[in-house]
Amino acid sequence: MAIQRMTWFNRASPALVEILNKLDRSETPTDVDQDIYEHGSVRYHVQASASDPQIVYLSISTPPLSPEASLSPGLPECTMRDIKSTYSDYAEIVEPPRTGFLLTLRLNFAKISHRKEKRVKAIAEISSLLAVIMTSQLKDMLWSLGSKDMDYGTYKPVKLVYHPREPFFVFRLPEKITVIFPMRFKEDSDVVLATSFFQELMDAGCSAACAKAPRCIWSPIPPPELRGEAFQHLATNGGFVSFGSSCVNKLKTLSKSMALKRKYATLVSNSIKRIHSRIRIKGLDRFRRRWFKIPKFNSLRKYTKLE
Repeated sequence: MAIQRMTWFNRASPALVEILNKLDRSETPTDVDQDIYEHGSVRYHVQASASDPQIVYLSISTPPLSPEASLSPGLPECTMRDIKSTYSDYAEIVEPPRTGFLLTLRLNFAKISHRKEKRVKAIAEISSLLAVIMTSQLKDMLWSLGSKDMDYGTYKPVKLVYHPREPFFVFRLPEKITVIFPMRFKEDSDVVLATSFFQELMDAGCSAACAKAPRCIWSPIPPPELRGEAFQHLATNGGFVSFGSSCVNKLKTLSKSMALKRKYATLVSNSIKRIHSRIRIKGLDRFRRRWFKIPKFNSLRKYTKLE
């Protein structure tokens, strides 16, 4: 159930990969002082000097993963530890960060292996800084979510925003944790393919081979857990996909140990990341290869499952 990084969006920033590759391959060192904007709310700043081309300063500013969470200014300590661990071989955290940013890293390209594949891998890892930050925040929030003792019936879904227009929700009851993804697609053909994929995923979930996997539920209307949520967050053309994980006995045991709580939160967050990655990317590509011509549908209600 475990993978290492959040994969529901393109992990490495294409813009960062491009500019860092240019700096690394440039035969003539130049001064760089550039801002990069992505996803409407993420901001990077890259700074390098021709006098010391091996040193690059990378700064990032991003909103909190959950606007409803009471987060202190700056990044949580657990996130800073994750960043230090990930980039310890060739980067260090600059304190204080560049004005207007959450974090600044001092990258030393001289500490990266000169082998081409190693440098390509390192640049991709550096360009995945946003994924590292958001993954760490998600693990911390799930740990906090699982450690709260609340009366049954008082739970509300926690809205998580990895993209300004694509929030998803985590809903916890004493016996389970449910993750709900509102699905939105640009193309009508994607809606048809995704709907068929979700239906087949539900069927596969009932098989013995998937007995230990979180249960998948697809619905064209919002599930009951999302009652009261803002309409703009529930407007979809691909319905809602939910994954549940039973945890009543596990949570009682995990509440006795903070270390085990963090391990459980990590497993849940990684499970979420793997499942959503398969739905958004691999699943649709497989269906596109399977059907070359897609009939047009005016409504999901008129849809017939593809055989």
